[in-house]
Amino acid sequence: MITVAAPEAQPQVAAAAAVAAPEETVFRSKLPDIDIPTHLPLHDYCFSRAAEAAGAPCLIAAATGRTYTYAETRLLCRKAAACLHGLGVAQGDRVMLLLQNSVEFVLAFFGASFLGAVTTAANPFCTPQEIHKQFSASGAKVVVTHSAYVAKLRHGAFPRIGTVSGGGVDGNALLTVLTIDGDAADTPEGCLAFWELLTSGDGDALPEVSISPDDPVALPFSSGTTGLPKGVVLTHGGQVTNVAQQVDGANPNLYMREGDVALCVLPLFHIFSLNSVLLCAMRAGAAVMLMPKFEMGAMLEGIQRWRVTVAAVVPPLVLALAKNPALEKYDLSSIRIVLSGAAPLGKDLVDALRARVPQAVFGQGYGMTEAGPVLSMCPAFAKEPAPAKPGSCGTVVRNAELKVVDPDTGLSLGRNLPGEICIRGPQIMKGYLNDPEATARTIDVHGWLHTGDIGYVDDDDEVFIVDRVKELIKFKGFQVPPAELEALLVAHPSIADAAVVPQKDEAAGEVPVAFVVRAADADIAEDAIKEFISKQVVFYKRLHKVYFTPSIPKSASGKILRRELRAKLAAAATA
Repeated sequence: MITVAAPEAQPQVAAAAAVAAPEETVFRSKLPDIDIPTHLPLHDYCFSRAAEAAGAPCLIAAATGRTYTYAETRLLCRKAAACLHGLGVAQGDRVMLLLQNSVEFVLAFFGASFLGAVTTAANPFCTPQEIHKQFSASGAKVVVTHSAYVAKLRHGAFPRIGTVSGGGVDGNALLTVLTIDGDAADTPEGCLAFWELLTSGDGDALPEVSISPDDPVALPFSSGTTGLPKGVVLTHGGQVTNVAQQVDGANPNLYMREGDVALCVLPLFHIFSLNSVLLCAMRAGAAVMLMPKFEMGAMLEGIQRWRVTVAAVVPPLVLALAKNPALEKYDLSSIRIVLSGAAPLGKDLVDALRARVPQAVFGQGYGMTEAGPVLSMCPAFAKEPAPAKPGSCGTVVRNAELKVVDPDTGLSLGRNLPGEICIRGPQIMKGYLNDPEATARTIDVHGWLHTGDIGYVDDDDEVFIVDRVKELIKFKGFQVPPAELEALLVAHPSIADAAVVPQKDEAAGEVPVAFVVRAADADIAEDAIKEFISKQVVFYKRLHKVYFTPSIPKSASGKILRRELRAKLAAAATA
């Protein structure tokens, strides 16, 4: 079973508020709190409009042009649940999705939810070693993937993939793999055909499952403020709360409605896309246009064909759109909201894209996987919008509290004073998987989740992020934890010590670069180090530059002084 920190490390908000220091400055949304139906499991909450909008489009597979109505989607999700149940998946079990954006991702995610099972989604472009780390840590029982990625699951560290025997999975098999493309005759050896099992399943014959708001539903992996990736336990109640904080109420933070079409080109294995695109759109009764990957022409054609109204993006995608002359060939007049997240979006980029899509409202949301993920959202997205300020991440979501603390003293700060952003509310994670110490370091005894981001709240209650305490590198919105790359580097016999820091990059935002101390008598070159790392990590974790240095600056306690290394990079760039 999934375990998290001891209860005293994550008290309920009401109890925490009672013991909070009276001198704290706590910020709340300008919008009134709302009633949130946390008694509903996530699947029932998201499909709450399925009956009244049964014939309305729910999922649009951009690659095939196939549209699935809300009634069809819900039925297929229940059939997926029956399929997984037939393979032995029960409440509390984990299912790994190794998928690009696809209808099957949605069906498997909600299918697991119907059973009270937990989904952990991994980037299919990761290396076998990276995938195995998440697979092993999550304790996944079943993997759903594309045939092209099955070879990664045959890596020596994985259990043997099962074979079909007597209508079921071989009793000696340790890993069940379902592939979404092709029928039984086309599946790789030992794998099962997802669609054949799904279409033969009975969506009305699901087991009775009692799901509480505190039960886990999703297990994304995040590096938190530092360190190696850890499983983030997100619950049914927490996800229902965070979606409601965005799209429910008379004047929602994110005004989505039936008839909207949301662009889903950002990967669903990332919590931003899963939560703020898929779950929010389905709760609002909107359609979701699923694109398996980013390809400029196909995306623009899809926006024009299906009249996309809500576009969730990240800064590198905004940069590509702002500079690409192909935009002039397509009708993008349907877009009314451009929501950016995952990394800060500069005013120059906004202005450049606004010139191309002048009718759209632009703004940012601010989030963190551990926070549910959304902490704040631009007021321009509300039904009754307020003007967006350049650089603003909007106001804190409803039914939550936000404060700013001095990172050195922990004391609460007032308006316009930068400090560490902290969030408290029922939407935050239950904790890190099987890691109570890391949980306690992130969620304090009063229930405040410490984000590691440095920001302030202005006189209009809007949040601005200016720096970060945490060490994560953000490559096109993807997290790159320095500690992971450093562990790989120092494992090389020719490297005595190493440190990894971010370097500014126009296209990616940041790229990882390494400072390396050669071992005695070693003469390893930069290209050899870069190749050594690239064979072990996904593309966005690859080193872009290696700087050789006689030593790595460290504190008395042995902690790497990354600020000194970043200062060296900044000085070199200026020179």
